[in-house]
Amino acid sequence: MENSAYVLDYLPNGRQTERGFHKEPLAIGLGVTELKLLEIVPKLGRPLKVGERIPLLPAGAEAPPIDHVRRRLGYEELTTAARSELEPALEALVLAEAPRFLKFFNEAPAVSRRFHLLELLPGIGKKTMQAIVDERRRAPFASFEDLARRLRLPTPERLIVARIEQELSGADDKYRLFVAP
Repeated sequence: MENSAYVLDYLPNGRQTERGFHKEPLAIGLGVTELKLLEIVPKLGRPLKVGERIPLLPAGAEAPPIDHVRRRLGYEELTTAARSELEPALEALVLAEAPRFLKFFNEAPAVSRRFHLLELLPGIGKKTMQAIVDERRRAPFASFEDLARRLRLPTPERLIVARIEQELSGADDKYRLFVAP
């Protein structure tokens, strides 16, 4: 269950249908926990800002700025603006939740003798995968900077972002590393 989300697009007049606009404000969001794409109905009179992280459930005495989450969206249902905001939101999420994603680099197992989960990251081949495995045996990676320095990878967080985008876009893949099915 998603507790918070990044706002990817805010539609003050709602989505356009074949009969015109729906006339209910909507937001498109990216859930933080399970990385689901969501259609969110904000409370009346409470506009949401693109890029902000909003709570979806009450946290303490503060009520969330949303009325409810209407449904889960597919990647093909995203607006053009939401697609353009997806990558920056994913980068912010991966950097904000760095220990969660570093755990993948530190603990990803081999699937078989010939295939490793690290190879599912775009840009990681056999040699880079073996270098990651060898380095993590010496000591676990403490941060993305540590990972980049020890392996000479310019931006390892971008590998995670690219994989999440690939999973969200619905690419037929046997393995789901980050996005909930």
